[in-house]
Amino acid sequence: MPQNAVLLVARVLLSILFIIAGYGKITALGGTAGYFGSMGLPLPMVTAVIVAVVELFGGLAILVGLFTRPVAYILALFCVATAFIGHGDFSVAGNDIHFMKNLAIAGGFLFVATFGAGALSVDAKRA
Repeated sequence: MPQNAVLLVARVLLSILFIIAGYGKITALGGTAGYFGSMGLPLPMVTAVIVAVVELFGGLAILVGLFTRPVAYILALFCVATAFIGHGDFSVAGNDIHFMKNLAIAGGFLFVATFGAGALSVDAKRA
């Protein structure tokens, strides 16, 4: 498979999770804020909005390849932060797997940030 097709598939696979999660948070902000509040996060509604926007619009940007490198760096950092904030308590069943999953996704975003979106992207059309 040519490199640009592989980069497109990688962007699609990485973006799906974030688009779905962001949409879910935006359409249920009250529940998301309540969950964030139960975790002790500050300003739970503001945090919920920020997280939802980062996930949804970051995922869409990666999907279409728009501002791919900076967005990939932001989402990589987001994944690492989420690993520690949301899954850092290994006494909770499954958190160890979720922690490592988030780090692996961050690694995927670092690859995208390094190699860019490829020819099949908005970034390539803008160049």
